[in-house]
Amino acid sequence: MKSISHDIDERARLAGSNKFEMLLFRLGNSPNTGRREFFGINVFKVREVLRMPEITEVANTHAHMMGMANIRGQIIPVINLPAVIGCHPEKGLGILMVTEYGRTVQAFAVEDVNEIVRLEWDQVLPVAGGQDGSLVTGLARIDGNQPDTRLAQVLDVEQILRTVIPSSMEEITREVVGAELQLPPGSAILVADDSSVARTVIELGLKAMAAPFIMTRSGKEAWDQLIAIADDAERQGGTVRDKIALVLTDLEMPEMDGFTLTRMIKENPRMHNLPVVIHSSLTGTTNEKHVQSVGADAYVAKFAPRELAATIRQVLHPVP
Repeated sequence: MKSISHDIDERARLAGSNKFEMLLFRLGNSPNTGRREFFGINVFKVREVLRMPEITEVANTHAHMMGMANIRGQIIPVINLPAVIGCHPEKGLGILMVTEYGRTVQAFAVEDVNEIVRLEWDQVLPVAGGQDGSLVTGLARIDGNQPDTRLAQVLDVEQILRTVIPSSMEEITREVVGAELQLPPGSAILVADDSSVARTVIELGLKAMAAPFIMTRSGKEAWDQLIAIADDAERQGGTVRDKIALVLTDLEMPEMDGFTLTRMIKENPRMHNLPVVIHSSLTGTTNEKHVQSVGADAYVAKFAPRELAATIRQVLHPVP
């Protein structure tokens, strides 16, 4: 397997071209098929992979929380990922994946890790009939369009964290997000996010701001919506800005990522003046530079409803 120690700039450039690298791992036997299925997460979120260290059990935590580990002086919660998914490891839990999501660091115990593969986001398809609360956001065709391609389940880690580690995020209320958001009559905010928990948090925030919105589950779905809305607006003698006040997009999504969606919006003559705010758990200065390079108007790390509300207001109504 390629080293998990990686060049951040190289992987950020991949993200800007609708490509990414996925770490494949196994969790044990599936409860339904008995097979050892592949699962995957974006390498960009993996800090390191190491052999299982000593775990200190913590009383009165979630059943799938193994405890805390001291990783180079940082105390990190360890989640039993096979238990969360319902798999049964044959070999035990010998590997720890340390990850960063938004402003949090946590580790996932897995049976083993396999390899790192480079994919395009259009190789990742949304799960058919996926429902809110699902722990999987997509299926990755690891070997491209080959008839016998291997498949990997892309995990919704935000949903898993929300389930196992209670969020300390403050309650989303009008007091938190501020006064009603003033949008032009007949316009709405278009949202693109493949994570069910993220969509729920965003929806609560926008409702608290009394802001109309259109919710989509991928960059491609959002783009298709924008094209249809722009066509409809033109038939009525207007522009897409009459219908859409702002686009709020995640970065990692099946079929088309947020970088690509943003670039396509900003390069399209009918849409280039649409404000775009990127809302992602991929944090860091490198990502923020790439956000600027594709023309996004702002970047907000998940999940901070107060900051997100303030950023939306600033983008829509800039203060001199």
